[in-house]
This record gives sequence, C-alpha cells and structure tokens, in this order.
Amino acid sequence: MNRLRNKLILIFLAATVVPWGATLWITTSVLDESLRHRSTHELDEMSHSLEQVGRKFYQEARESLKAAALAGRIAPQHFAEGEREQWPEQLRTFWTSGNSERFVLAGNNGDRLDYFVRGRGEGLVYSRPLGIEMDGISAQHRNARKLVTADQSHDLRHGLISVWVLLASLIWLGALVILAFFAHRVSGPIQQLTARLSQLAAGDFAVRLKSRRDDEIGRAIEAFNHTAGQLEQYRDRLIYLTQLASWEMLARKMAHEVKNSLTPIRLTVEEMLARHNGTDRAFLEQASQIVVEEVESLERRVRAFSQFSSEPPVRPRELDLNALVEDRVAFLKAGHPDVKYDTRLHAETVPHAFADEDLVKGILVNLLENAAQAAGDGGKVLAVTHVSNGNVAVEIHDSGPGLSEQARSTLFQPTISFKKNGMGLGLSISRKSALLSGGDIVAVAGELGGAAFRLVLPNGSNGVHKSSHR
Repeated sequence: MNRLRNKLILIFLAATVVPWGATLWITTSVLDESLRHRSTHELDEMSHSLEQVGRKFYQEARESLKAAALAGRIAPQHFAEGEREQWPEQLRTFWTSGNSERFVLAGNNGDRLDYFVRGRGEGLVYSRPLGIEMDGISAQHRNARKLVTADQSHDLRHGLISVWVLLASLIWLGALVILAFFAHRVSGPIQQLTARLSQLAAGDFAVRLKSRRDDEIGRAIEAFNHTAGQLEQYRDRLIYLTQLASWEMLARKMAHEVKNSLTPIRLTVEEMLARHNGTDRAFLEQASQIVVEEVESLERRVRAFSQFSSEPPVRPRELDLNALVEDRVAFLKAGHPDVKYDTRLHAETVPHAFADEDLVKGILVNLLENAAQAAGDGGKVLAVTHVSNGNVAVEIHDSGPGLSEQARSTLFQPTISFKKNGMGLGLSISRKSALLSGGDIVAVAGELGGAAFRLVLPNGSNGVHKSSHR
C-alpha cells in the first residue's frame, strides 16, 4: 500500500473538510435568509391578509343585510312565482335549488350584495351596496395566489441552495481527484525508489531506475543510480582483489619452493664444471651453460611471481600525466623502431593524477609494450590522455588483431597468456597497481582497429589526497 499517497490525501481531507462544511453552512444560511425576504414572500403574506379581510367584510355585510331585512329596515323587491320567466338568472337559479335563502354578489364588478329569500308564492330580493368592487378584489387575490403558487412550484430558494451545495461538492471532489492524481505521481517514484533500495540492500547491484524528472525526486533517482553503479564497481574490484589474493598465496608458495630447488642445482652444476679436467670439457661447458640458462629463466619467472604476490608501498603524489606518457613512449620507441607511436594529449588543462609514480610508470610500460607487440612491425600505437567524470585517464590503442571474446572474458586473470613466451601476469599486475592507486583498467573500443585499454586514475586537481599504505 502506498502510505505516502494515503497520508497526502488524509492531510488534504483534514485541511479542507472543516472549512468546506463551514463555508457551506454560512453560505446556505445567508442565501436562505436573503431569499426569504424577496417580493414573492411578501406577496404571499399580503394575499392571505387580503383574503382574510375580504372574507370578514363579506361576512359582516351578509349579517348586516340579513339583520336589516328581518328588522324591516330594507324593503324587498317582490317577484311573483307565476312570472319566473322574467326573473333575473341568479334568482331563478336560487329558486330551483330549493334553498330558503342565499346571498349573491351582483352589480358592476360585485359592488352590491343581494339577499334572496323564498316567500309564499314569491321570491324576495333584499339589496345593499358594498362601496367596493368585490370582483376586483377577488381577481387581484387570485392573481397573487397564482404568482405565489408558481414561485413555490419552482422553489427558487431551495433550488439555489441545492445548486450551490452540489457545485461546492463537485469542486471539492474535483480537487480531491486532482490531489490523488498528483499524490500518486509524487509517491509512485518514491515507492519505486524504496523498492529498488531494498533490492540494492539485498545485493542486487545491477538495479537501476529510469526517470526523466528534473526535480528533487529526479535528482534522488540519479543519485541512486550513481551510487548503485559505484557499489557495483567496488564489488567487482573487491571480487577481483579477493581472487588475486588467492593467486598471491599460491605464487608465494611456488616461488619459495622453486627457488629452494634452483639454487643447489645451479651451484652443483658449476662445481662439476670447475672440478672436471677431461677431454669432454667442451661438452660439459655446453651442457652446464644450457642448465644455467634454464635455471636463470626459471629464476626470472620466480621473480615475476614474487612481484605479483608482493604489495609494494604506495606513495601517491600529484603527477603530470602528459609528461609521464611522453616519457614512457620515448623510452619504448628504441625497443620497437618499426612501430609508429602517436600521442593525443589533453591540451585544455594539464591532467594531474594523484597516484604512485612508480606504479603508474609500470602500468604504462606494460600497456605500451603489449600494444607494440600486438601491432607488430609497421603497426601503430596511439596514447591518449583526457579528463572525464572527475578523473583523469590514459588510453592505449593498437592496430593489432584485437581481442577475441575468450580473451576478453579472462583478460585480467593471472597465468592466462595469449602471447608467445608470455606468462599472463602483466595485465594482472597492472590492474592491481591501478586499484591500489584508487583507479582501474578496463578494455575499451579501439580507434586503430585493434585492442585498447583505459587507465583511470584519481584527479589530483580535485585536492583529494590519499595516505600511503601497503
């Protein structure tokens, strides 16, 4: 589960739910209060009041008219039953209804109240003017009620409040979705980085992360990839040094045992030659010379193994890499007159290495000598210096046949040689010297069609100093 993303969402909820609720409550209260006092609300109240006043006035007018009729203060109009054909329409309707009395609004726009009474064989009509037009009041009341009813059917107040609540909720939900999206974009790379860190801690140094971000997370991913690469290099170097340590122990033991056997053999052969005075002295001299030469050859091999197994003191200091390359090239030209040596030295700033001078010279001699032997007569050797990634480097290229896949797989292993009369210790000793100096040797693509090696050393211009060690 992505805890960081969930925490960001919870923070958003905690920071917005309370203000969102308070905003909705305040705004809905204000809308409700303001909409309550609009004209339709007042019109509703006025229509009810007008209706009550009209009813009360009509009721009092009816009671007053009836009382006056009963008291004889008003003379009625008499309509004989036999003349119903000439009766007013409303009187005929009353007579046929069978009621004993009835009040009817009459006149122009209902400004007169008529009181119909059923008599013996006749209809009596008592009338009194009202002084107001009841039909006009009724029409105004009906129009007002229509307006109020139409407004209530639309329910503007509740509609506005509902729309506002819905709109605010949609905006808040939209903000939540956007936050969840960006929270996933922020937390996703961090989650991947955490997972890759776990893989790295478990020993998978080949793990890498891809990212095109240019923010803090992108820089963190770049730092992780750089650190993983450095750890992978350190692991490979440690494995190589561990393998060399096993070979060194074997070399020390073999050198000691062979040396102990060679010394008495040489002394015995020389003593035999010194004491013999016979006629076969020439043959003995020839035989003893062969034995001595073979013993000396074995001694050279023993010294090579001794050099491989030894750990000379490392005294690093700042070195002019261009000057060292030119010196070694000039030194080896005489030994390979048929090989053309070229140099391409870094000219913008003089590359300064911080390493042991003797070790670097030995590495350069070995690489240049191997290149000359691989190029052969008429071949070419190129030495290049440059500065890269905070380090200084020397590349040695040759025009020889190059390296096979088998040679590349066992290139720096001791006792593996692909040259005639080679012992296979040169590149192993050179890489060991480079590692002791804080650098390394790697095979690279050759510019002259053959093999190429790059010696990488710490940059002395960075002010990095290392203590001497054994």
